Amino acid sequence: MQFLPSNLISISSVIILASSVITANAQDWPSYGGDNGSSKYSPLDQISAENVDQLEIVWEWLSLDNATVASNLADGNNRAVPAGYKATPLVVDGIMYVSTSFGRVVALDAANGELRWSFDTRAWEAGRPMNLGYNTRGVAYWARGDKKRLFFATYDSYLWSIDVVSGTPDENFGDAGRVDLTLGLGREFDRQLYGVVSPPLVTNDRVIVNSAIHDAPSSIEMPPGDVRAFNPDTGEMEWIFHTIPQAGEFGNDSWEDGSWEYTGNTNSWTIMSADDELGIVYIPIGTPTNDWYGGKRPGDNLFAESLVAVRAETGERIWHFQTVHHGLWDYDLPAAPTLIDINVDGRPIKAVAQISKQGFTYVFDRITGEPVWPIEERPVPPSSMPGEVASPTQPFPTKPAAFEPQGISDETLIDFTPELRQEALQIIEEFDYGPLFTPPTLRGTIQFPGWGGGGEWHGAAFDPDTGLYYIPSASVPIVVQLREARRQRAELGYVRGGAMSVSGPQGLPLTKPPYSRITAIDMNSGEHEWIVPHGEGNRQQIIDMGILDPGPVGSTSRTGPVLTKTLLFMAQSDGGRNLLRAFDKASGAVVHEAELPLPPAGTPMTYMVGAKQYLSIAVGGGQDSRLVTLALP
Repeated sequence: MQFLPSNLISISSVIILASSVITANAQDWPSYGGDNGSSKYSPLDQISAENVDQLEIVWEWLSLDNATVASNLADGNNRAVPAGYKATPLVVDGIMYVSTSFGRVVALDAANGELRWSFDTRAWEAGRPMNLGYNTRGVAYWARGDKKRLFFATYDSYLWSIDVVSGTPDENFGDAGRVDLTLGLGREFDRQLYGVVSPPLVTNDRVIVNSAIHDAPSSIEMPPGDVRAFNPDTGEMEWIFHTIPQAGEFGNDSWEDGSWEYTGNTNSWTIMSADDELGIVYIPIGTPTNDWYGGKRPGDNLFAESLVAVRAETGERIWHFQTVHHGLWDYDLPAAPTLIDINVDGRPIKAVAQISKQGFTYVFDRITGEPVWPIEERPVPPSSMPGEVASPTQPFPTKPAAFEPQGISDETLIDFTPELRQEALQIIEEFDYGPLFTPPTLRGTIQFPGWGGGGEWHGAAFDPDTGLYYIPSASVPIVVQLREARRQRAELGYVRGGAMSVSGPQGLPLTKPPYSRITAIDMNSGEHEWIVPHGEGNRQQIIDMGILDPGPVGSTSRTGPVLTKTLLFMAQSDGGRNLLRAFDKASGAVVHEAELPLPPAGTPMTYMVGAKQYLSIAVGGGQDSRLVTLALP
């Protein structure tokens, strides 16, 4: 049930399409994660611990969305307003490419932020998207010879091909430069339920696209989360990977009672990764319809909540690992898998690491899918819900240790004082609670970590020089209370409703600090190198209550990391301050804090133009979204 490899391959048997692999120089940032392996690492070293305190903002670019938002608000359209600006820019040959929350794409001079061109997909005019609203995270870059394109998938369900020089759609791609992503999925559905928020993955002359699907289903029949590859020249679909196996496909029997025919979601909404040389794509997949009740989809439900490796050329499954059987907790795999080259007990391994919302790091040989360290099937609590049959076991990695506390118990409950602890005990008695994977109930179950993690879409960063893996995470419990679905949703059986959250005593969190942390793991040994609280958090509130100073306790605001030869960078809103922090990579100590003008939402990146290294990050939202770029004087 835990490891079902198929068509195991060796390096020598892989078809390497070297001509289509992007080989950027070290000055560039050509992919969302820096490279298609999502390392979020750059070898640049101009900004160091010795001079980072001289960082200053050298240019800002105000999003073209700001004027549109102001106009919308003036017209009384209060819903057409984006939240946090989450995109991460790319830089290739001195030009920066980035998307906006409303679905525009722009090219900027990476040295000064001057606008070169802009293209408007007009995606926002389709209405407010499902789940997180107006939200895009970036674009993908592709080049072959003199032909250079940006690919951008929108939340109104189109894949665009844009010429990087002119900023105009490629008329030979799809229908006048775009492909309708709602077509070719084998099922008709309301396009308002479907879209894309993550950048496409471009590898081996394939443009690979995933999807975001509405998480609050109105019907038992939701759009499918299939992953597809398109031809970068024509827009023709090259292959489709069914995340819910169809009749005759491997894994179909894990959907009992014919539930594969109507169940949807099971989508890869986050960032995907690829080994360009091996020609393998790594797909992190989420939860089926519906997130919290599986009585209408009995079985283990492959490939939900699985990491799947497929051939870039054909989409054929090579191997997979299911991290949650028959998911009931919305424990989507939330972040890009990270390709890491490690040495374990003297054995070099091309590996892939996958972080999770529940705080685990799963590590596999990225060619065969064999776990690097054993992953054990352990018993977990049964469900009390009518019609529900929870999996009796779930997979637990033996290494690395979890980077987040798990479950509600003596080990995790707040204990600053005996009085606060007693109040916390009284609070949790209103609900059901227990270890990780305690199922939702009609009374309401405290789930910890909640659906926001643990790990989240921001992902992690890997240092190829030291083998250290840096994971930002947060600790936020939620309540999942089920109620009987009614009216048009009755066929779903049970849906989430009632209590959604739980507070601790006297306005404090329910659990022990830190409430967010950064964990550094030595991936050669599987051992934690260090863990530090990420930010001050509500430290002053705790002191004001007369409690002994606990030190930094962590703010749950976070972005992803960017790692350089010299420093680890992360941004955060913390105690009323908006900061880009530089950390010592060996200890986690804060080396410097640079002030940002607005709350950070995107993951930072770094690049060099001429002789200067820059750091750039998306900040703000609403009426004021910006890119902020810093450098040394």
